[in-house]
Amino acid sequence: MPRLHLKLTLLVAIVVWASALPAQDMALSGVLIDGEDWQLVAEGFKFTEGPAVDAEGNVFFTDIPHSRIHKIDAGTGKVSLFAENTGGANGLMFGPDGRLYACQNEKKQIGAFDAQGRVEVIASEVQSNDLVVAANGAIFFTDPPGGKVWHISPEREKKVVAEGLKPNGLVLWRQGGTLVVTDGMEANLWTFRVEAGGALTGKERYYGPLQLPTRADRPGSDGMTIDAQGRLYVTTRAGLQVFDPIGRLSGSILKPHAGPLSNVCFGGKDLKTLYVTAGDKVYKRNVQASGFRYGMK
Repeated sequence: MPRLHLKLTLLVAIVVWASALPAQDMALSGVLIDGEDWQLVAEGFKFTEGPAVDAEGNVFFTDIPHSRIHKIDAGTGKVSLFAENTGGANGLMFGPDGRLYACQNEKKQIGAFDAQGRVEVIASEVQSNDLVVAANGAIFFTDPPGGKVWHISPEREKKVVAEGLKPNGLVLWRQGGTLVVTDGMEANLWTFRVEAGGALTGKERYYGPLQLPTRADRPGSDGMTIDAQGRLYVTTRAGLQVFDPIGRLSGSILKPHAGPLSNVCFGGKDLKTLYVTAGDKVYKRNVQASGFRYGMK
């Protein structure tokens, strides 16, 4: 099929699907709760990153310089140490097997932690920053210095599937057929069609333009998450920017402090709490929207 025809067909399909959604669901007012604001969860870390939620709603995050992973209990809200000497763990995500997958960049590997904090090497000799685990167990991860996106198959075969960009964060659409990648220098986010075997095609600028704070020349887009309604949330210098499923900006949620946000996820038992990592702190905010986790029932 000619490329133009393929793009037009995809665009028509997206528009038809989005037009069936209630318009008010896509407004920022459908996310925020009146009177709710950011709440400090914990502080005193060196640099927090990689928030990820497990099947019970517990949220895990990394303190990269201290090489630790911490856990926020979904019931009590208490923060505890999950693992240390993590090899500089950065991006995290739980897989459908219940293990916590991590970018262990000091060790140049992707690892999977079990419930006791024991790690198994999934891929070695790789540079990594952030990752996403698909419902079938396949992994995509970013390599910012190399300008590449990698794929690890369920059989643990790794290959480069995109290059020529400065990738940072990444996330899959709910159905797993589209991969979104941030590039902090770009005014938009990149989307790719996920083909059989993990190949990426149809690279396009999507979701944008991103808002810029005063006197900034780049958005600094970083980590992302999606919700059950198809919205995309991306951490930027201007705040937590929210987009509807066809790439239109719904608005920006103000940052909880003056510094940058590094990443975001939904957590809690009902997946209706946003968590953001921000410098030496972690914050949370109760919202109307519900999160989504691949493989979670």
